[in-house]
Amino acid sequence: MATSEDFINYICEQINGVGEIRYKKMFGEYLVYVNEKPVITVCDNMAFVKKLDVISDLMEGAETGFPYKGAKEHYILDIDNRELSRTVVSKVEEVTPLPKKKSKK
Repeated sequence: MATSEDFINYICEQINGVGEIRYKKMFGEYLVYVNEKPVITVCDNMAFVKKLDVISDLMEGAETGFPYKGAKEHYILDIDNRELSRTVVSKVEEVTPLPKKKSKK
């Protein structure tokens, strides 16, 4: 089941205010960027964040899963909890580097 556009818009609404938000469709699913940094992977109408030390206390007891085949295990973000989502996304954004620019061949 692919992610619906309504769900991706809901995610963006829930984390509104943490920075400049945009999303990009990739392979039928989505990646949400905050301040040009990839912070949320959205697959099958579920929001995934990387398992990082900076959010381990906040995500203690959270469900985990694999956003796609071959991915590392991620936390499943309770996107309905706006305060938690905004806090987690802010912390993940702080430690996530900007993606490297691809060179033109």
